[in-house]
Amino acid sequence: MICAVCLNPCIDKTVEIDQFTYGGMNRIRASREDGCGKGVNVALVARQMGMESACIGFLFEENGALIADRLRDAGAREDCIWLPGRVRTNMKVFDRENSRITEINESGAFISEADQARMVERVRQWSARCDTMVFTGSLPPGCPAEFYKTLMEAAQGRCRCVLDAEGEKLTRGMEARPFLIKPNQYELELRTGRELKTVRDIKRAALDCVAEGVQIVAVSLGGDGAFITDGEHSYFAPIVPVKVRSTVGAGDSMVTGFLHGLALGEDLRGIFRRGVAAGTAAVTTEGTQLLTRTLYEEMLERVVIEEV
Repeated sequence: MICAVCLNPCIDKTVEIDQFTYGGMNRIRASREDGCGKGVNVALVARQMGMESACIGFLFEENGALIADRLRDAGAREDCIWLPGRVRTNMKVFDRENSRITEINESGAFISEADQARMVERVRQWSARCDTMVFTGSLPPGCPAEFYKTLMEAAQGRCRCVLDAEGEKLTRGMEARPFLIKPNQYELELRTGRELKTVRDIKRAALDCVAEGVQIVAVSLGGDGAFITDGEHSYFAPIVPVKVRSTVGAGDSMVTGFLHGLALGEDLRGIFRRGVAAGTAAVTTEGTQLLTRTLYEEMLERVVIEEV
């Protein structure tokens, strides 16, 4: 089972307009609201792939049911810590003409030290019930940058830990030696403090992370493809040519694809193929919609893997 940790979930309100006009009038042609969050996405995509999944984190009493119901309807377990207040709302404006999304995100509610301690215990409990825990997304106000490290240390020895974070959250989290990390190119550049212009540059930076105790480093390179290494083998996948409708959830789908490959007992090449296929399938769906099993399987045959 995969247990995704989503500490700062959100309600994504997606509105569609014909063409975005900065500083002018924009008429909404369609809108929808979805209970979201990076950990929520991981749990939902895992269910699409046929894996058992759960999501834990913080939810809020006034509108958190939108997220809880979405998880339960998909067959994912929900065991969040419920608090007074409202889940934050993120506005996503989809420009139909340019197939581009502009995001306006709230920061989330403050989490007390007492509730942080409750979450540490919740992670400890679930780490004994699952194969993999995924720690992903922003931290809510009140949680220190090393909070992912604290949570992974609580799970150590019981299950694999996967970290998808940026900045100090990634740097401090790596001190807990997670099994897999998935920075994008910019996040890896932030960590290394230098520009990474080539796949060879990416490989060197990723191998540095392996030397620090991470077993697998996967790097999403946006329009340039993706990279993965376990220190022994390194692979690059050029981008699969598809019509990009939205990048929302693509990174979460990629992580879940890797975990699907692991669950199937595949080698690093096979794990990488599934992650790239999942990420590619996700960008072909509109707004905050996630991939389907059919899209995912269709993309598997289109992924090209090169050893580097």
